[in-house]
Amino acid sequence: MNVQKLIVRTLLMLPDPVLLAMSGGKPLQIDGRTLDVQTQFLAAQGAKAPSLTTLDPVAGREATRAGLALLDGARDPRVDVRDMKVTGADGDLDARLYTPTNASGPLPGIVFFHFGGCVIGDLDTCDTFCTMMSEIAECVVLSVAYRLAPEHKFPAAVDDALAAFRFACKNSNALGMNHRIAVGGDSAGGYLSAVVAQETLRRDEETPSAQLLIYPVTDMTWQGGSWDTCADVYPLTQDVMQWFIETYLNSEAEKSDLRVSPLKAGNLEDVASAIVITSGFDVLRDQGTAYAEKLKEAGVKVTYRCYDRLAHGFTAMTGAVPAARRACEEIARELHSALRG
Repeated sequence: MNVQKLIVRTLLMLPDPVLLAMSGGKPLQIDGRTLDVQTQFLAAQGAKAPSLTTLDPVAGREATRAGLALLDGARDPRVDVRDMKVTGADGDLDARLYTPTNASGPLPGIVFFHFGGCVIGDLDTCDTFCTMMSEIAECVVLSVAYRLAPEHKFPAAVDDALAAFRFACKNSNALGMNHRIAVGGDSAGGYLSAVVAQETLRRDEETPSAQLLIYPVTDMTWQGGSWDTCADVYPLTQDVMQWFIETYLNSEAEKSDLRVSPLKAGNLEDVASAIVITSGFDVLRDQGTAYAEKLKEAGVKVTYRCYDRLAHGFTAMTGAVPAARRACEEIARELHSALRG
């Protein structure tokens, strides 16, 4: 553990009253919810750093990578991890395969996409969480590094996500997966997963057995509600989310494309069953909730949970925020049930 990480972890072990005194003096409360104390401390420190909106995407990726390295936990040692390539829409993509060490025979699988607004993030972004899913859900996880904007704008990420899911279906035996292959991700990864579930159905292709949508983007035209009340909550402020959208899309008109805003789809009747997760302190909270409700109204089996005391991005805070780690463990248990449902 490097010195900077040690300092952060040591500070987070201070009593709650001390952490509160160092992060505003009183609990942050929004929409009847109270933010987790450790998360509030991290938010107060993160707010002092330059906003992503002031950085070019390459610098933003480096800054995010360094910041997440201070917060994430260690890999689960009971999982074998192997770097590999998968076939994307326009060439090979970097990927990482996670398999329980004691696996015998093919297991259910999930194709996973990391968060980052389709602009930042890489295979390390959700590395620890992927090992947790593999061990606790007893599944094979294929994490895929899709192409990022602005070098590759919409629909590159969508096309890669679809190609990666097709790759998993075609090569399931070699990957150690059985016939039950889900799709999942957090934030932008949740958005891509929702689109894969919809698009494979529209195209009459093999569809996911389930979808895991963790604080997903579902409508890039969304206004009001948590979009406003949580506008200044670190790490995903309204300004940062706008920056992601503007960097990712080619034009304003694309916001209404169903491959950009899957909440706008008319018929979701036969879409894969879903686990939808939101966080209480998140500009995306209400659109994730709305997507869960729309799926339920269409007759889709939905498991919905809002972690009221957590903020966006908690899947990468398992080493620093105990509540985040507990949430990730619960999500992995939900995935276990969904993959065997």
